[in-house]
Amino acid sequence: MKTIPIVLLILFGLTGLQTKAQDFSKYDKGSYIKDKDSIYYRILFPENFDAKQKYPVLFFLHGSGERGSDNQKQLAHGGSLFLNKDNRKKFPAIVIFPQCPENDRWANVRFVDGKTGKERFVFTKGGKPTKTMHALLAMIDNILDKPYADKNQVYIGGLSMGGMGTFELLRRQPKTFAAAFSICGADTIANVNKYKKVPIWIFHGGKDDVVPPDFSKEIADHLKIIGREVKYTLYADANHNSWDPAFAEPQLLPWLFSHRKN
Repeated sequence: MKTIPIVLLILFGLTGLQTKAQDFSKYDKGSYIKDKDSIYYRILFPENFDAKQKYPVLFFLHGSGERGSDNQKQLAHGGSLFLNKDNRKKFPAIVIFPQCPENDRWANVRFVDGKTGKERFVFTKGGKPTKTMHALLAMIDNILDKPYADKNQVYIGGLSMGGMGTFELLRRQPKTFAAAFSICGADTIANVNKYKKVPIWIFHGGKDDVVPPDFSKEIADHLKIIGREVKYTLYADANHNSWDPAFAEPQLLPWLFSHRKN
């Protein structure tokens, strides 16, 4: 088994221009391999990392466009956010960007062509995890066994396909996470009660023509009705790339890291 200890965080944000100009060499390359489970990731440790201390762990799941095996593309959106000097100083956390292979998905969802020619998403209630989600679950357990991982401050986030994976990960391991955020993601309402106790901030673009914003609104409305902690932000004029304004939210990281498990 080959593993690099960490806190997971998967976030995407910033434009392609910013991405090209950014030096991602500070993200170490890592992999988790055990039996048939394997997954590659990039990990960013806090500055002046001390293995004797405990650090928050943040996982962020990328979208379908960043799938592959290069262990690089997953940093395209969000990688720069966590390299920001102020963010690293204010929020010293272990951040991990896993990468989903080209032919798989984070969430157990089927893509069906609708009558309009657009993709329609059909989510599974329960069911077995995808091969990649199975590997991710094992990797998370392995990482959280490290002495420097603060189990009271573990977070998950994702965008698009990764937003869908965020909801699925929450329902599969609801007791693991202190808080979460989803950007232009989706899930079936039938699964919401499984992760209702986890504080979550949901973002979506009002003009999203890839993942309908109704998915996010229905989840947020349901959580509000049952009295759970949820924040819902709709960017009325944004299309699918609502991660740009979401990552620019000044309160995103302060809100996220303010949560601890009781």
